[in-house]
Amino acid sequence: MNFSFQTSIFFFLNLSIAFAEIPDKDSTTVIRLNKAAYEFRLIDPSKTLKYSGEALQLAKNLNYINGIAEGFRIQGIGRYYQNRSDQAIESYLISLSYYKRAKNLAGQAKIYNNIGNLYKDIDYDKGLNYFGKALHIAEALGLKDLIAGVYLNTGNIYQNKKQYVQALENYNRSKQLFIASNNPIILTQCLQNIGGVYRSLNKLDQAEKYLKEAIGLARKHHLNYAISSANLVLTSVYISQKDFVKAQSTILEGKKYSNLINDYRLDYDYLYKSYQLEYKKQNYFDALIYLQQIYTKDSSAFVNNESVKIDLLQKQHKQLEQQRENELTIAEQKYSKTLFWASSIVAGLSLVVIFLLIRNVNKSAKTNRQLTSLNLEVSAQKENLNRINTDLENIIDERTKDLKIKNNKLSEYSSHLSHQIRSPISSLKGLMMLEKDKLIEHEELIMQLEKCIEDIDAKIININEMLNDPSRFTLKSSQE
Repeated sequence: MNFSFQTSIFFFLNLSIAFAEIPDKDSTTVIRLNKAAYEFRLIDPSKTLKYSGEALQLAKNLNYINGIAEGFRIQGIGRYYQNRSDQAIESYLISLSYYKRAKNLAGQAKIYNNIGNLYKDIDYDKGLNYFGKALHIAEALGLKDLIAGVYLNTGNIYQNKKQYVQALENYNRSKQLFIASNNPIILTQCLQNIGGVYRSLNKLDQAEKYLKEAIGLARKHHLNYAISSANLVLTSVYISQKDFVKAQSTILEGKKYSNLINDYRLDYDYLYKSYQLEYKKQNYFDALIYLQQIYTKDSSAFVNNESVKIDLLQKQHKQLEQQRENELTIAEQKYSKTLFWASSIVAGLSLVVIFLLIRNVNKSAKTNRQLTSLNLEVSAQKENLNRINTDLENIIDERTKDLKIKNNKLSEYSSHLSHQIRSPISSLKGLMMLEKDKLIEHEELIMQLEKCIEDIDAKIININEMLNDPSRFTLKSSQE
């Protein structure tokens, strides 16, 4: 019988990816407790629940979202290994909601892988669907351990479906990745599952080889669950080989480890193997005793298993409905948020436009005032210029009139001077003519020349005086 490990999901990502953003001491304690709880999943699931519960409480006190999500996830793993699938799915779904809140894709991928394991025995299609979701995210993020774990768990479903070729193909992919990552704990489960496939194919020697290798690794790492489940498969190999001594020995060892982890499914399976062994040994009385015990357990187990399956499916359906409602709520919130921001942007742009318009109006008013002021100033300057021009014209007119008067006076003055000078000059010319004709005595000539010269000199003095005082010059004087 094949048993897959929920653990394949937890080694698939270094916890620092989920918790690197919280470096304080208390959150480091949350990480440490969750890691310790996870490591006990194959040894003592009750301790897994204990330590993860402590981590969960501390994470809630710190409001450490990724720590809360991981705490619920590991709680689900502990419940899974205690065969409480209905409680496991509840823990997984709560964890998933926290991982979505934290936008932690790696955490969501791990949860999808965990939920797929819950469906591996009751709904193969749903199991493969969840594994597909986990693989898609793991490949996008490059999470090699998670990829390996998904291949391992996918192989388990194909083995349950008796599609052994596909099962081996997935197991071998998983095995190579786990060897490359040096992950011996999950490699133990991978080797066990490969041995189980070879037992189903009746390749007993190969099955024994892989199962012994798996048990050796499990003992080295004290993996009680792995030792018990691998011994269960190895018992089937020895019964098929009719090696009843080895079969009895593996049953005893398997029961011992099954009691340590208190797993009723393994107890039931070992009862069935004990029945098979005694029947093959033809110890029919002992076989009948085991068969009666099996019947008793089978009746109660059937009721429990069916109840768990129904509860699991009901909770899953309820969760899907809740998820749809949450998605609708989120969509409405996104729409409202988008509408709010769009309205805010439009309002903001409107305010900006209004501000720019007001600023433009104010600027235009200021410009108009400045232009009006300039126009008034230009008008005043124009009036000043007109007044100055008028004054200049008046001054020019007055000066022109004055110049005309002065020109007239100068003309009169020039005529007067000409008249004043011409008389003695004429006398001089007459004297010169008399001298030339020898009509005047020399002494008389000299005397007359002296008079003419004195007259000219007096007239020149008079002219200078009139030039210095033009007011003395009048038409009357000129006539005289």
